[in-house]
Amino acid sequence: MVYFCSSNSFSMDKAERTKQFILEKTAPIFNTKGYAGTSISDLTEATGLTKGSIYGNFANKDEVALAAFDYNLSQLNKSRTAVVAGGSDAIDKLLRMARFYRAEFKTSMIEGGCPILNTAVEADDTHPLLREKASRAIKAWKKNLESIISEGIEKREIKSSANTAEFATEFIAIIEGGVMMSKLTGSRSVLDTCIDRLEKIIMQELKP
Repeated sequence: MVYFCSSNSFSMDKAERTKQFILEKTAPIFNTKGYAGTSISDLTEATGLTKGSIYGNFANKDEVALAAFDYNLSQLNKSRTAVVAGGSDAIDKLLRMARFYRAEFKTSMIEGGCPILNTAVEADDTHPLLREKASRAIKAWKKNLESIISEGIEKREIKSSANTAEFATEFIAIIEGGVMMSKLTGSRSVLDTCIDRLEKIIMQELKP
């Protein structure tokens, strides 16, 4: 079977593979060190490529950082979605999402922790494009939670009195606050306490 019919299409495919390789190697560095803390030497060391090779695929460090955030976020969303999808009903899906963070904090699938939190903290006033990406990621997560809750209300799996937007906001704040405090203190127990509280809210305030 012939997949590529011209040298140009082959060249484009090779370029995309190189970009993917660069992202796979550099995304964990940006997520761990942050945008300001990541140097071009970090990128060349991680990839084994020259500065010219990296900037031959990305216009500058900004473009690498923005693509790296998208890559880290996609990895997080993919893993979280797979866990939540196995839920038997809305309550189970919410519990699975909360427990996903409990399970993944110690051996995170993304080196450096939650890319949304990391980017939001660092890029708040220093990098508007990264800040916007983090903002959109939070909004998308909130919309996903609201969708689960709304569907649960329709199926009578969640109390009809539940405030969809309010709970989604609390859910994210508790998770991200717990992750931040656990990273800062080096104590996993802080996140465990936050998730324990979140589970109680789900079972006592949302479950019919």
